[in-house]
Amino acid sequence: GCGKSTLGKLIVHLLGATAGEIRYKDLEISQLSTKDLIPYRRQMQMIFQDPHSSLNPRMTVGNAVREMLAFHNIVPKEELSAAVDRLFAKVGIHTDAKNKYPHEFSGGQKQRVGIARALSVNPEFIIADEPVSALDVSIQAQVLNLLMELKEDFDLTMMFISHDLKVIDHFCDRMLVMYLGTIVEEMSCLDIQAHAKHPYTQALLGANPLPDPAQRHELTVLTGEVPSPYALPKGCPFASRCPLVTEQCRAEMPPLLEREPGHRLACWEL
Repeated sequence: GCGKSTLGKLIVHLLGATAGEIRYKDLEISQLSTKDLIPYRRQMQMIFQDPHSSLNPRMTVGNAVREMLAFHNIVPKEELSAAVDRLFAKVGIHTDAKNKYPHEFSGGQKQRVGIARALSVNPEFIIADEPVSALDVSIQAQVLNLLMELKEDFDLTMMFISHDLKVIDHFCDRMLVMYLGTIVEEMSCLDIQAHAKHPYTQALLGANPLPDPAQRHELTVLTGEVPSPYALPKGCPFASRCPLVTEQCRAEMPPLLEREPGHRLACWEL
């Protein structure tokens, strides 16, 4: 992994930052106390990759959502049950299911519960950490379409973490590509295939199989050793696997610079 999930957990303070800053609405929040962080945690929520492990097995799914509503005083106590029903209806879960436990649901249903829980506090920003990668392929499209609808309905900003560029292309407006904890390319998702320039982004695109037999292509296979994240090289982290590598790449980290409007790239050779 390149640190995508770690980055998401750092933003919502599920992990503590050892260096650097985390800025939200121009406020540095990485050093806030637990008490001072509460209002920001209400604004920022996370949908986890594994819906099963993110739910308490000893708590009904209704209580899992109710707990969020009660802790943040979203609605009066007497309206909690109705609020849970509304959230479940919004994500496509029958309200009668709120008294069931997580093990009684399918993976897709559990992820819908996780989405309802994240929405319960009326957040402005949601981090979706590979929310469909643990689901059956037949369910993935349903959950993705639900997230797209909710993003519009709730006017959400969403950070969508994925290793699948086809999903990113379908879901997102902008894309950041990371390699070993470093952003190597940032661009619009309007036409990733045509505008991606970094060798690593190109390799990711080349590794995607095409469903149309008439458009078959040879899958890209990167050679070279992957550096240890605990002992990163001095220069570009992708240098040991890059087909364009030069001595400058091995010696100096390339800066992330804007090469075209809205398109930033970290590469000495492009």
